Amino acid sequence: MTTGKTPERQELEGYRSRVRGCLLGGAIGDALGGPVEFWSLDRIQAQCGRDGVKEYLPESVAGTSIYGRITDDTQMTLFTVEGMIRASVRQDRGLGFTVAVLHHAYDRWLDTQLQSHPDGERDGWLIAEQWLYSRRAPGNTCLSALEVPRGGRRKLEQFGAEATNTSKGCGGVMRSAPFGLVPPWVWPLDWQFDAAAEAAGYTHGHPTGQMASGALAVLIGALMRADDLHRAIDEVMSQLRARHGHAEVYQAIKQATETARRGPGPEHIESLGGGWVAEEALSMAIYASLVYPEPTQVLDALALSVSHSGDSDSTGAICGNILGALHGETALPPEFAFEVEGRDTILTLADDFLYEFTSGGRLHGDYGPFTRWTDRYPGW
Repeated sequence: MTTGKTPERQELEGYRSRVRGCLLGGAIGDALGGPVEFWSLDRIQAQCGRDGVKEYLPESVAGTSIYGRITDDTQMTLFTVEGMIRASVRQDRGLGFTVAVLHHAYDRWLDTQLQSHPDGERDGWLIAEQWLYSRRAPGNTCLSALEVPRGGRRKLEQFGAEATNTSKGCGGVMRSAPFGLVPPWVWPLDWQFDAAAEAAGYTHGHPTGQMASGALAVLIGALMRADDLHRAIDEVMSQLRARHGHAEVYQAIKQATETARRGPGPEHIESLGGGWVAEEALSMAIYASLVYPEPTQVLDALALSVSHSGDSDSTGAICGNILGALHGETALPPEFAFEVEGRDTILTLADDFLYEFTSGGRLHGDYGPFTRWTDRYPGW
């Protein structure tokens, strides 16, 4: 699937900024929206002002006020990134990029929700990060798709099977941006769409949830190619039209673009829904990005994306992914970037993602797949 194109240094530098910006921006939007996820708009405006949430709100943890805490949205996004690196390493075995490796990654994420600390039985480095062992209101659909509710036993006998539920909740789309980050000279947009949709299907069985996940991947992928936001949305719509079951996502994005012509306003974003389901979460994030499209307006867009009576952390995370991919990491507000939880882990994963997908296999060794790199990222 590689295009065979060799990137120029300047292209690589821009690519790096967008990868780091997308992942860090998603975490910032997630942390900005997390504390107000179950608040009404009236409560948000009463406490934060008419402009909504424009600073991290404190959360009490063991009697201490903590700022910038991420939620399960960022947790699962990080395991998506790690899973993609491991799937790429797996290609050393001549098996190709196996999307089902992402299913294994989400199974590792489940450990962080069921256990209080690493047990040493899993490989790779991410699973050993103690700070990830914290429940941050994970979606019931993700939990139930990955475990047997009674007794918490694993029900995954094989990886790669689609979930048997009919959920189109936003738990698939909110973790799908990394599929769009694969270098444009490596994977085409239609692969990004299909891979993200397949991975979302491991926990969300409704076609709309899968279509929304593919749509976000293509949106990010188009932005990584230095498209502007309007051209990127056009590409998403083109990809959607080519697929069965696209109607709800297509209509939601169309409504977002039409609503954006009316300008910014909390009443406008609330007209798009609550963000609890996939197409609404994507639509609301796109709307906020469209009405505040400039690099100097990132905070305005993020504040709008989370200031509503719905799933604020997910819409904020998706909006942050979009803005980070559009503008790069230097456009992110530093007063938020420095304080967001897990920043070191997020940026380490971003850089490792870059190393894996731009090194031409140099990390994997000349005579076989087993190196210190593949100890860090085993290929399964």
